[in-house]
Amino acid sequence: MNAIQKLAILSSISACIVISEVHAATEWNVSLWGKRRAFTENVEKLAELVEQKTNGDFKLKISYGGLSKSKENLDGISFGAFEMAQFCSFYHKDKNPTITVTELPFTKDVSLTRIAEIYKKVHEHPIVVKDLARWNATILMSTPLPQYNIVSKTDPITSLSDLKGVRVRGPGGIMGVLGKLGAVKTGVPFSEVRQSMDSGVIDSATFAPHAHLATKTYKVGKWASTNLNLGSANCPVVVNTDALNALSAENKKALLGSVDEAIAFYVDNYDNNTTGKYQKAIAEEGLTQVTFTPAQTAELNQLAASVREDWVKQYAGKFDSKTLFDFTSALFAE
Repeated sequence: MNAIQKLAILSSISACIVISEVHAATEWNVSLWGKRRAFTENVEKLAELVEQKTNGDFKLKISYGGLSKSKENLDGISFGAFEMAQFCSFYHKDKNPTITVTELPFTKDVSLTRIAEIYKKVHEHPIVVKDLARWNATILMSTPLPQYNIVSKTDPITSLSDLKGVRVRGPGGIMGVLGKLGAVKTGVPFSEVRQSMDSGVIDSATFAPHAHLATKTYKVGKWASTNLNLGSANCPVVVNTDALNALSAENKKALLGSVDEAIAFYVDNYDNNTTGKYQKAIAEEGLTQVTFTPAQTAELNQLAASVREDWVKQYAGKFDSKTLFDFTSALFAE
């Protein structure tokens, strides 16, 4: 074989390697926690849609706890340990104070579809975008959750004063109200909620239906509230901004263009499956269902108003909290 032939073969091999590299599928690591459940179906559906639309050229590799602890997902996003993650704002409110505005108790029972719309608009607000940019993060989509309710192993309450001294695991807005009634905010990891209720570390947990099902709080609970209506958690899905900007135009279009469809699938699944399963579970376990009276609801609403005012004052020196609160409040009022 002469030199010219050898050179031609080497050139052909090099070209194949280059082509292979150019057409290699893009794979993003996605950090979640726990197990697959209704709470993560927006991400699961997004992964399915993106792979379909790109014919496998762009894949989201989902990990449940294998990449990071849930409270460290935002940190991992900031330095590119993975490209996508889900987190809950109340896990570390100092890291993402702006989006905690959506966790405030607006004392309204809002549909999941509407919650998704509200969260999207809040997440796109310049004040929020600037806040998340500190972590090199861009909010991709929301994880809309229905109003939280309590499951407790204490004796069923008959008055709001019965909540005094009760140790409760829950997000900031709800605990702000319950705290004013004397309840004690007690933080335990999501994965340890059932164990903590069994051992007596906590008496109660406030969750959306999917989380009560996942942690099986109803197995040890004696009562469950039906109409707390003091808000829920904001657990967005974020992406590393540099990774997002580095995507090819086709893959970026597939990702961003699949968000609404993923959310619609999530909402339909939650409304038609998860909520019913939860209601059936607490009924089968014989939990007393506690419905707050109009007078009790009025008292909760009054306390909620003071919690909202406290939030505006707390963050006034860090960002324009009044503007962001007014913007969010108007969305809930529509």
